[in-house]
Amino acid sequence: MNETLRTLHDHRSIRAYTDQPVAEETLTALIAAVQHVPSSMNGQQVSLIVVRDAEKRKQISVIAGGQPWIAQAPVFIALVIDFHKTALGVAESGGRQVIHESLEGIIVGAIDAGIILGNLMTAAESLGLGIVPIGAMRANPRAMIDLLQLPLLTFPVVGMCLGYPADRSHRKPRLPLATFRHEECYQGAGLAAAIREYDQILLDHWQKVARGEGTTWSASLAAPYSRVYFPEVYPVARAQGFTNDK
Repeated sequence: MNETLRTLHDHRSIRAYTDQPVAEETLTALIAAVQHVPSSMNGQQVSLIVVRDAEKRKQISVIAGGQPWIAQAPVFIALVIDFHKTALGVAESGGRQVIHESLEGIIVGAIDAGIILGNLMTAAESLGLGIVPIGAMRANPRAMIDLLQLPLLTFPVVGMCLGYPADRSHRKPRLPLATFRHEECYQGAGLAAAIREYDQILLDHWQKVARGEGTTWSASLAAPYSRVYFPEVYPVARAQGFTNDK
């Protein structure tokens, strides 16, 4: 196993950071690296907003539901679907962009943001930095858009805390590999049994790490997945120009 694979296997979310700053050259190297990852049509329809200002990180923490590690980490990076940038390019050639009016546009932007996020995580961890992705920046997307001064045809899809770990969190077990890897076609016959097995494995893990309040995977999904947990995403995305009608 090489160093890249070891880094990926050792991933854990970090929610406690030291006050050591992330050097500008380190941050620039990380961002320059992930700018080179693939994007659909070479559209490069994602932009990063780097937030180091302590007061602004505190505001993001509140907007994202009160997550203190956002304010504590020295760097927060917002990943933004950016069809504003591509619309300018299309207009430069005399055309009119419509991709942002389709479900395909949302999927393309989200996939490309995910590719960047995954590579950014691995690159940061390879340098000894800690990270935690923040999906709750979509909890109040209008407030996030206003804070980051995002134009129309952009949407803040996910964020990431970045800093040096003050504490190495425990690495959670995952579902059995057979629930993730399917040979030739989707194979769901053993899923229910595998989920029951994993529920017990996760309960045992919580006991081992003295998290008696920890619950099963199934129970942890029951509340959020029984509703639309960020209900403002759709109306705010529409207001930003993502009409989703094609």
